[in-house]
Amino acid sequence: MPRTSNLRTAGAAPTFQASTGETAPGVTNTANLSSDTSFAAAVEIRAQEIADQLLKERAEALRRASSGRVFTKFDAVNDIVENQKQVVTAGVWSNGIGTLTSFYTSSTASNEQKRYYYEAYNSASEALTSEPQFSVAYGNRLGSGSDTSGQVNDSPTRAIYSQYRLLLLEPNDDIFTFANSNNSDSIYVVNFNRARIKEKLDPGNWQMNLAELSGSSVPNNVHTGSNVKVSGTGNIIKIIDDSGDTAEAFSTVGSSGRIYNAVSGTIEDGPHLDSGGNIVYYGLVYPDVGFIVLNAEMLDASASFNTVTGSDIPGNNAFKLFTAISGSPVIDSELGFSARNSETVTSTHYFVRVKNSEYNFSNNPSFVTGSVGEFKQPTFIGDPKVYVTTVGLFSERQELLAVAKLSRPVIKSFSSEVLIKVKLDF
Repeated sequence: MPRTSNLRTAGAAPTFQASTGETAPGVTNTANLSSDTSFAAAVEIRAQEIADQLLKERAEALRRASSGRVFTKFDAVNDIVENQKQVVTAGVWSNGIGTLTSFYTSSTASNEQKRYYYEAYNSASEALTSEPQFSVAYGNRLGSGSDTSGQVNDSPTRAIYSQYRLLLLEPNDDIFTFANSNNSDSIYVVNFNRARIKEKLDPGNWQMNLAELSGSSVPNNVHTGSNVKVSGTGNIIKIIDDSGDTAEAFSTVGSSGRIYNAVSGTIEDGPHLDSGGNIVYYGLVYPDVGFIVLNAEMLDASASFNTVTGSDIPGNNAFKLFTAISGSPVIDSELGFSARNSETVTSTHYFVRVKNSEYNFSNNPSFVTGSVGEFKQPTFIGDPKVYVTTVGLFSERQELLAVAKLSRPVIKSFSSEVLIKVKLDF
């Protein structure tokens, strides 16, 4: 019974063949013909409605254009290009300088602060011209090389070592391990000011030069404070990372990001080899967080740091690293501390297309005269001219979100069109 009812609704003969899509010989399937004719008619009617609507919208757009337009909606497909990424590098020091050759500490730094680290500035002035560039610190896993000030386990060197261990090493690792599985309880750290490196330190584009110190001739337990001096040998240790060496490129990515080796070498020539043809390793580099961790034992052997490691002795070891860095340009003015930062900038491009019939009038009172708004310049009749100076980007609710200023005014008239690209960086 339902099958017969459906066939009747469709206006077809109640036959089994028709209901299954089959037609008996000599019998016309009137249900299918009627359905096809109705569908075609409906499509034609709908197509005509869409065409009429498009013509109406076009006519309205032309009317608005001829009478003056205030807003133009972007075409999301043709006018907006999103997620354009570009890597930008610059000198890491203030004002985009790539090489720092003058180093100063702050006269206002307290003695308590100096027990932990020294901040390096680019100017001796305490005014606004002086800005922090990086800091240096010394850490010892056992707390050696600093006094406890009468409190158990209150050792600055232990605190420094623990701080960078937690920041840089994996949760189950409590000691820094350098190349060739060389563990070290004694480390020096260069910490780049966060504002300087922006997103990250640019691997392969930094070089730190360390002047040899006079520590080899001074007893270890007194090689502190004023005894920390640059030796008269003129020897300089040059340190880079091995990111540019394909044979020794980084193979480790930890919780702090990429990890490279700090090795002997220069930016221009890459890693240097010792007399045995081997790379000399000085520590580890963490470019994504802006840290350089140096093995104190290597600096003792190569640059005579003579790191104070006695128990409960204020070694002031951090100042040795500062002295070595600041002493290199004194020996050779071209050997400062060179570094660059790296940042991925994401941009969106908006193409502002102004057709010849649009935006040819101005709301500026000087554009018209009289009570009926006649052109002040008679030559504007039939051919007005304006100058585009500013582009405003608005939300759907016509809220001003951004303003782009042109470097120079661009003339606009009925005989000219304008294409302006607005770039927003994030």
